[in-house]
Amino acid sequence: MKTIAALYVETDGCYFGLDGVEPWDIKRDARTYDGPHPVVAHPPCKRWGRMARMMYATHGHEHLRPGNDGGCFKAALDAVRKWGGVLEHPAGTQAFREFGIPRPFMGAWHRTICGGWVTEVAQCQYGHKARKLTWLYLHAAAPPSLDWRCEGYTHMIGPLRKGVDTDLQALSRKENLATPQAFRDILIKMARSVEVKP
Repeated sequence: MKTIAALYVETDGCYFGLDGVEPWDIKRDARTYDGPHPVVAHPPCKRWGRMARMMYATHGHEHLRPGNDGGCFKAALDAVRKWGGVLEHPAGTQAFREFGIPRPFMGAWHRTICGGWVTEVAQCQYGHKARKLTWLYLHAAAPPSLDWRCEGYTHMIGPLRKGVDTDLQALSRKENLATPQAFRDILIKMARSVEVKP
């Protein structure tokens, strides 16, 4: 079984205790990863999301500046490009634009100029309770077919908003951040499809 490295993962989370998976949590500092295995990268997304600008405008602290993630996204992108594998970030992330990665679309993989592949997928098709649209950036010889449907979800991310008529239930932050096992497994499979670099 080919070993892969899982970068920026939760301590004792779903990537721990798996054969052939080397987890890099906050204690190991995934920014220092230098091979030799292909990777699954989940770099922090908080400073790249829709709320980042508002938080910075409201509070003005430097650590809240949009994109100020301590170099995590850049290090994850560099690792994927150097060692092969896949990077996952929430749909709409500003990190893709910042680093010149084309905007993904649902329904197919699209080739990038740098030789990677991008797509959008809904994690609800892999067991998440909410729709949870996700952008993937893959460096592998050929991308796999995915389930690009977006149906059957019962929850929404974030608090329910007053005046919004919905039958969806709200998810807690912990539930929102969780990676469904089936989605984790497809990401690991993508990383293992990478030819080991000399």
